[in-house]
Amino acid sequence: MVSQIVSALFRAYCVAVLVALPALLLPTVASDTAQIVVVIALLASLLTFMEYYGKYPSIVEFRFAPPFNRIKFIALAVSVVTISLIMRGKTDPNGVTVMLSQLGDVLGRVIDFPYSPVRLVVLMLPPDAGPDLTHDVRTAAGISYAVSLVMMLIFVTYVRMLNWPMRKGSFNVWVNLPLFDPTRGGDVVDRLKRDAGVNIVLGALLPFIIPTAIKATSDIIDPVSVANPQTLIWTITAWAFLPASMLIRGIALSRVAELIEAKRRRVYGKDDAEDTLQEA
Repeated sequence: MVSQIVSALFRAYCVAVLVALPALLLPTVASDTAQIVVVIALLASLLTFMEYYGKYPSIVEFRFAPPFNRIKFIALAVSVVTISLIMRGKTDPNGVTVMLSQLGDVLGRVIDFPYSPVRLVVLMLPPDAGPDLTHDVRTAAGISYAVSLVMMLIFVTYVRMLNWPMRKGSFNVWVNLPLFDPTRGGDVVDRLKRDAGVNIVLGALLPFIIPTAIKATSDIIDPVSVANPQTLIWTITAWAFLPASMLIRGIALSRVAELIEAKRRRVYGKDDAEDTLQEA
């Protein structure tokens, strides 16, 4: 019980720090914004504590199948911290911020080719956007998209080479998928494969669809301004992180479907062998 409380408190603390980190790193943050950030950080930490303090999960998927959620949290933290330090370096530069700015500039320019997601994000900006804002958006998009690609590569490595989620023993499907209702109808494997396919397709297309949709509706709906550093940090991070999360969720669901199919084959094969012995 004590270890579970400590673990839940540690996770809640990490979530709260991550939410508040951009406001802490940026040199100029309005007092009203800081208060809102504190409230959001406290709410996020409270929800995290309640989720991990409970014996069984209610929202978080694959809670007992590490490192699924750890990979996602680390990737999100790397993206947020890196972009925040780059934004801080614009007014308070040091060796770390200069190095990260150069790295982000290189990544942004490498990924900024025709029809790439980074190019679409840059084209999403209004016509009157200055060169500094364009550079900041390209840099942030390059870093976020590169981090999301690395996150997916690491998870695929765990699945295909390290036998996730069976590398540490048995895997309980229903505990790790609290939002999946097995009684809703239809074969469980077919539903898992269908959900996996939907997540993979949406995860692959959303980085392209979101900038295009924002650009298409900019004349009707006033888009969120990314000129504010905090808005830029969270908007660009969400643009890259959420589709990548959907992709690895689709890969995870597909892997679970494969495990269920393999177990069915073993059970049916054993029954067929027993029937053959009885007939003999």
